[in-house]
Amino acid sequence: MQFANDIGNQAIQDVLGTYPEIGEILARFDIGCVTCKVGICLLKDVVSIHGLSKEDEAKIEQEINNYLKTKGA
Repeated sequence: MQFANDIGNQAIQDVLGTYPEIGEILARFDIGCVTCKVGICLLKDVVSIHGLSKEDEAKIEQEINNYLKTKGA
């Protein structure tokens, strides 16, 4: 997965702290990182370990990158 600004290599807690809307994108695909108390998984790993289809992974990647683009990131 290729996320803008190398955000895929950031811990999910840091990503959600900066961009809480990404949690909403993940939640639509039944990825509940917002409620996780650990938060050290990298964003790219969070998406890949949930056993989603390649199509859903691509949708998440596109939605996150589009969101980041609208934020000027």
